[in-house]
Amino acid sequence: MFSDRLIRPGDPAFFDILHSFMGYRTCYYRTFAVGSASRAQVDAYQRCRDYMDQAIELVKPGATTADIVSVWPTAQEFGFADEEAAFGLQYGHGVGLSIWEKPIFSRLVSLEHPEVIEEGMVFALETYWPAADGWGAARIEEELVVTADGAEVITKFPAEQLLVAGQRYFTTGGALPLQRHSQSHINNRPGEDGAHR
Repeated sequence: MFSDRLIRPGDPAFFDILHSFMGYRTCYYRTFAVGSASRAQVDAYQRCRDYMDQAIELVKPGATTADIVSVWPTAQEFGFADEEAAFGLQYGHGVGLSIWEKPIFSRLVSLEHPEVIEEGMVFALETYWPAADGWGAARIEEELVVTADGAEVITKFPAEQLLVAGQRYFTTGGALPLQRHSQSHINNRPGEDGAHR
């Protein structure tokens, strides 16, 4: 999706990469910070990544979709009234000749109707977490194949930490930090640890 809104320094940018090769699909989300990232954006990304890593650790033959979604937060924990309203934010789905195939991973359906994970399945897991400042959020999606020993992540674009994209800015004192508040005057105040941002 697109609009005529300009992307500005400090904005989060989300990309859902959907490709097809010889009929087979791919699906994975990546979040970037443009130019720099606020502490709230970095924290949201880390929490989102933590939920992803917990889920990947549980993937193995014989586990169920209920096992995976049990480590994800409830809809109310990240600001939604119920699981239906938050559907698709903490989510997983099979990937093959179509984007959204079985198995389905969602607190809305998986806890009551779990599906068994089998060796050879290919699916994507998606996690989300809003930033505490109300401005941004983080979204990560990894695609994996189930092996006899667990999960092999087959998406190769980095997602361990929030990536900052765009031009690096410099001042007379050197490079601006990649982690900074979007309001410039706040960057001149001591941070919580006593250091300037």
